[in-house]
Amino acid sequence: MNFDHTEDRRMLADLLARYVAEQYPIETRHAIAKSPEGFSRAQWKQFAELGVIGALFDAEQGGFGGAGFDIAVVFEALGHGLVLEPFLPTLLAGSALARGGERWTETLAELIAGDCIATLAHEEPGSYYELQRVSTSARRDGGHYVLSGHKAVVPLGDQAQLLVLSARTAGDVDDAEGVSLFVVPAATPGLRVRGYPTIDGGRAAEVFLDQVRVPASALLGAEGEGLALLEHAVGRGVLALCAEAVGAMDTAKAMTIEYLQTRRQFGKPIGSFQALQHRMADVLLEIEQARSAVINAAAALESDRIPRERALSAAKYSIGRIGTLVAEESIQLHGGIGMTWELPLPHFAKRLVMIDHQLGDEDHHLARFIALGAAQDATSAALQSARGTEVPA
Repeated sequence: MNFDHTEDRRMLADLLARYVAEQYPIETRHAIAKSPEGFSRAQWKQFAELGVIGALFDAEQGGFGGAGFDIAVVFEALGHGLVLEPFLPTLLAGSALARGGERWTETLAELIAGDCIATLAHEEPGSYYELQRVSTSARRDGGHYVLSGHKAVVPLGDQAQLLVLSARTAGDVDDAEGVSLFVVPAATPGLRVRGYPTIDGGRAAEVFLDQVRVPASALLGAEGEGLALLEHAVGRGVLALCAEAVGAMDTAKAMTIEYLQTRRQFGKPIGSFQALQHRMADVLLEIEQARSAVINAAAALESDRIPRERALSAAKYSIGRIGTLVAEESIQLHGGIGMTWELPLPHFAKRLVMIDHQLGDEDHHLARFIALGAAQDATSAALQSARGTEVPA
């Protein structure tokens, strides 16, 4: 299989890398992080004009990319600069909207143009990353639905104009059936949002719904069949986070190597000490393993469900483990200065640690990878049995 990027992707990667390096230094990021909005609308419009948002969606959706490697190229470049603009919320909400029917085409076009901010409000205080675990309720009332519940850690939820929100229209809290998605304007009466800064410089929000009435036309897709839309959107988000982490790891690695080559002790650069060379070599090998996991996940994004989801969970597990290792080793190899606010490195370290906790942590995705493998084996055994062949022990 050829993993070389197309010419268009290489051009996009080069353009975005130059823009982030020149227009998004760490001082700019600090200023944006301290702003009330938590991102720069001017930067967001500039990214839209450069076509970066459009690269996350295919031509039928109004973009010009949308494949796994397009997502990976964009988010790896964003990871190099710890970009705070709402790429992940846009990808999550936009991916759900793109499969929700033609009536959302105009809304999706506004997202791609940078004129509307949307986010996915799905996780709840007791969901533990399980997509089907939804306690927020949606009750049909004539031509409306009435929503009640609580959504937690919604990315940029206090700045979004639209929420793609999951709610249960039937079944128990853990049932795969009965989950529905709704497009809810943030200004809808009964919807209350409490925003707060996150430890890695971004923003999130708690969303409370108290008898929120939305028209039946707010339903995204078919009633009770929202889990497939969720899995599709979250899968693309998982790939994006993994690629972002690889970009952040590369930058942390470069900073650490530079420090080892310039910091002197006992009359020589500390990078000449064999013990530190061995530790840095381990870091380099682990980063390449993470990169390979992202390539595998990007290649599998359009595969059948189980191979696709296993590749995504494998990548997220690897990123969680390796990202924490890179963060810890980079800071330790810097010594005390590695913990100072003025140095860019600790901000990359914090982001790497927090990526592990978004859309499922290391433990969750390891368990999911194992469960999907067992399901795949059971399906293969059933097919072999149906064909009358003997199943090997």
